[in-house]
Amino acid sequence: MKTLLSKPLVTILATAVFATAWFATPASAENAPGVAYKTVEIEGLDIFYREAGDPRQPTLLLLHGFPTSSHMFRDLIGELADEYHLVAPDYPGYGFSSMPSVEEFEYSFDNVARLIGKFTDEIGLDRYSLYLMDYGAPIGFRLATAEPQRVDTLIVQNGNAYFEGIDNDFWEPIREYWKDRDAINQGLDNDWWKNVKAAYKQPEMANEDALRFLLTLGATKWQYTNGVPNVDAVSPDTWDHVQPLLDRPGNQAIQLQMFYSYGSNPPLYPAWQEYLREHQPPTLIVWGEHDEIFPAAGATPYKRDLEDLEYHLLDTGHFALESHGQEIADLMRDFLREKVVSTPVAAR
Repeated sequence: MKTLLSKPLVTILATAVFATAWFATPASAENAPGVAYKTVEIEGLDIFYREAGDPRQPTLLLLHGFPTSSHMFRDLIGELADEYHLVAPDYPGYGFSSMPSVEEFEYSFDNVARLIGKFTDEIGLDRYSLYLMDYGAPIGFRLATAEPQRVDTLIVQNGNAYFEGIDNDFWEPIREYWKDRDAINQGLDNDWWKNVKAAYKQPEMANEDALRFLLTLGATKWQYTNGVPNVDAVSPDTWDHVQPLLDRPGNQAIQLQMFYSYGSNPPLYPAWQEYLREHQPPTLIVWGEHDEIFPAAGATPYKRDLEDLEYHLLDTGHFALESHGQEIADLMRDFLREKVVSTPVAAR
């Protein structure tokens, strides 16, 4: 397998491992025009969400990835709120939602998806298009397979539903972690992870310790900038929002639990693929082609199962909205105008 670890990540490893990082105070929610910043209580937890647009218009339910929150949709919401109703929740343990400890709350994809399902009921979302990104894909596909009648369309941005998307060096030690949380040096000798071991000077590194690297400031910056042609286009507001939240006491345990729970997703891939084949939701793929976490190998298989598919590989990395937000918004607007019926302006 070709080397996946890029020079930018090798460069920041020293900072991530050996330097004492300065972290900003978590950013407050922006005061973007037309966006409401709300909280609703679900099962005793405060679920924060961003909402904009006319609720009588078609709804877009925006489901964020790791390690971010609804913050990743801050610009997209403003771009589309003139024609669509947009809702972007933060999962428990992320963004501005409650962060119970791992002893107090079951951090699993099954449970988070169940909670987000209750959230949609609580705020009255009967139908919606799903924006699936990273962690948002397994959460969204659980919603879609449980109640397919509620899903108008799918917008998939670096959101995986096929084994091809995790059959790479990055995922090798994570797959071993699913088998044994106490694994030592399993899957860590490939071209991606050996650099991490070298930086930490641990030739026999525990898989869990290696995964903790993904929670450092250096790794967070790498996720936002790797594969982006013009790094200057990526705002530091991204990691300055994310990293202080990752560094809260108890949050690392939450993230490790979610890494482990991700192992519950591949066994469900056949059911999600069957949902696509049976229900044929109109789907727009807008995928960062240079993503090393969910590479384009995970985008291509959607072509096998979907008949009504619009497919775009973009010249960027994992967080495609940061560098190609306007392009994605334009593609979404054209796609949704064709696939989803809006209320005429005069009737609003």
